[in-house]
This record gives sequence, C-alpha cells and structure tokens, in this order.
Amino acid sequence: MKVIATAIPDVLLIEPRVFGDERGFFFESYNARKFAELAGVTTGFVQDNHSRSARNVLRGLHYQVKQPQGKLVRVVAGEVFDVAVDIRKRSPTYGKWAGFRLSAENKRMAWVPPGFAHGFLVLSEYAEFLYKTTDYWAPEHERCILWNDPDLGIAWPMAGEPLLSVKDRQGVAFSAAEVFDDMEKARKACG
Repeated sequence: MKVIATAIPDVLLIEPRVFGDERGFFFESYNARKFAELAGVTTGFVQDNHSRSARNVLRGLHYQVKQPQGKLVRVVAGEVFDVAVDIRKRSPTYGKWAGFRLSAENKRMAWVPPGFAHGFLVLSEYAEFLYKTTDYWAPEHERCILWNDPDLGIAWPMAGEPLLSVKDRQGVAFSAAEVFDDMEKARKACG
C-alpha cells in the first residue's frame, strides 16, 4: 500500500498493491495494521455502505455534526470525482477542498477524516461506490452544503447540471453551514 498526500494533509489517497495476471487481479483493500502504520490512522470502522449511481449524479456535500464519520472510500465499478472539504473552523485548511478521481481501474481509495464534508460526481455511465465509516449514520445529525457553493469554488469536471437528490438541492451555503469549532474533537472521533 502506498499513501499519497493531497492538497489537504489529513485527506489521503491510498494506492493498494495490485497483483494481476491473465486470470484477473487481487489486492488487499483494507488492513488495519498497514493503515495505522502508513497513514497514521488508528480507527475502527463500524459500517460499510455501497451505492450505485448513474452518470452525472452528484452526491454531497454531506457530513454529520454529531457522530462525525471518517470515511475510507473506493469505487468498484466506473469512475467518480471525489471531493473532501475541510469544515474544521480552526484548521489551517478550513474551507479548502481536495478532489481526485477514483475508479475501478485505478483502484485508489481515499481517507476522508471526521470534520470534513464529502461528495462525489459520477463520471462514467454508472459507478458503484463503497465506503467504510468510523461512526454510524445518524440522519438527525446529517447536514449538506451546496455542491456549487461559490465560496468553496469546487472545480467539478462536468458539463451541464448534475442530477441531485432533493436533500442535495436543499443544501446550505458554506457561510451558513454548521461546522466543527473544535478540530481536536473531530480528530478524536476517529479513535
């Protein structure tokens, strides 16, 4: 496993070691010991999620104000543009975003720590997206920031308008969003 730095030091790209031949491929998609050693993250995952979305579906930017979730995300079919936004008020990268392509082909994963809003845009005909979370989904604590907030200026690689859920169309502006005032509390949510 190789850990690759992103524009935000706490958000990491993870490139697994893939073994392939004419029969196909094999790779270890998660190993707690290696994750701790190479990424410096010691956490337990409590929930796995799997979604399938069509081209131009944009999900996000989601987060939970209580029970913040760290997410280890990957794509098993298709390709997405994945985005993490730092919403930890006292962080030096507050309001900054990191974006990268995750695909079944490149097999990369991303670590999005607690204290970040997260979203993705489907670039292929469809994509299947898997993610492990460090806390349970708590709909009463879930919030959404507008995907196209001008203060964030995320450069989504799309032409036209994305396909959004009702919840995502009703996201709030970044300037009005509930954020994490205590960066350490968000970090501790990760174990």
